[in-house]
Amino acid sequence: MRKMFMTILLVAASMGLMNAQTARKQVVENGGTGPYKAEVVEDLSCPAFTMYRPQNLKEVVAKQGKLPVIVYANGGCANNNVEMRFLLSELASYGYVAAAIGPYDEDDVVAKWKDVLSYSYPETKTKVVLANGEVIKPKSPEEVKAYQEQMRAQIEKMMKEQAEARAKSGNNNAPTPVQETYPRMLLEALDWLTDQNADPKSDYYHCLNLDEVAAMGQSCGGAQVLGVSHDPRIKTCVMLNTGIGDMEMQGVTQEALNSLHQPMFYLIGGPADVAFPNAQKDFDRIKNLPVVMMNTKDGHSGTYYEKNGGSYAVAVLKWLDWQLKDKVGQAAFFLDDDYLKYVYPEWIVVRKNF
Repeated sequence: MRKMFMTILLVAASMGLMNAQTARKQVVENGGTGPYKAEVVEDLSCPAFTMYRPQNLKEVVAKQGKLPVIVYANGGCANNNVEMRFLLSELASYGYVAAAIGPYDEDDVVAKWKDVLSYSYPETKTKVVLANGEVIKPKSPEEVKAYQEQMRAQIEKMMKEQAEARAKSGNNNAPTPVQETYPRMLLEALDWLTDQNADPKSDYYHCLNLDEVAAMGQSCGGAQVLGVSHDPRIKTCVMLNTGIGDMEMQGVTQEALNSLHQPMFYLIGGPADVAFPNAQKDFDRIKNLPVVMMNTKDGHSGTYYEKNGGSYAVAVLKWLDWQLKDKVGQAAFFLDDDYLKYVYPEWIVVRKNF
């Protein structure tokens, strides 16, 4: 049934339905904790993406002005954003419009989270609790080792197939047989929102502040963010449990760091996070730009599965409010060590070029 629904969306888009045409709406976690209740919207004219936005857009714009925009890339470079629904809905409830790659597909998402978390349970974390209150139990060391070896083999295979696909196509941004998505999708989402903002028939008409755009990605999605970070429309990048380091992923290498032009925020799960070494290298290599890196004890899965996205949602919101809404009071979270220690005493922050 879900596949049939997506087929209908794709056919409708191919028939030229360019204006925003809402196909389905739903609410996650009662719409978030912000002043504006959020909703998740799938659109006939943009079936490759899901929108997280405040309900009653026009009323919200009348209260706070045009809304900043987030374009989001998923962990695993996956074509499904549902794992970040708590975080993205929470951000939307504070007056943001987020376009996330992929459809919103809830099939077995709780089971998948439970499986991932049980294998990646960080030793630094005393308890892992889902938003519904369920406590996750870790796998045995033997099970974890076997799982890591399996994942390592899959990654090596993925990188080999990506290299072969790029060599064949000559296009570094082309989708590969392994990944369903590619970096330029973030700019395609931004282009679509730009068109909608100028269309009197659209829900988004004159609702978006396209001078204030953030690109955000988790894990493999962070590589996709770096792949488009050269675009002058992107005012800041949020890198979640990610870093390019010495790797090549989605056609992106450390050379992308040389094209950065905006403040950067890395939010990493500490040494237990597989992205920790790469993020450290990125931080060291970024020159002459403001960059903050925060490390927690949450490992590679952060707190996205917790109620309202947990502490990671708090940190991301503060960064976006500072960078895109000019709420300078939020800067203390990133620049004042004593303040951060008061809020999250176990977090460690490094920064430069401020």
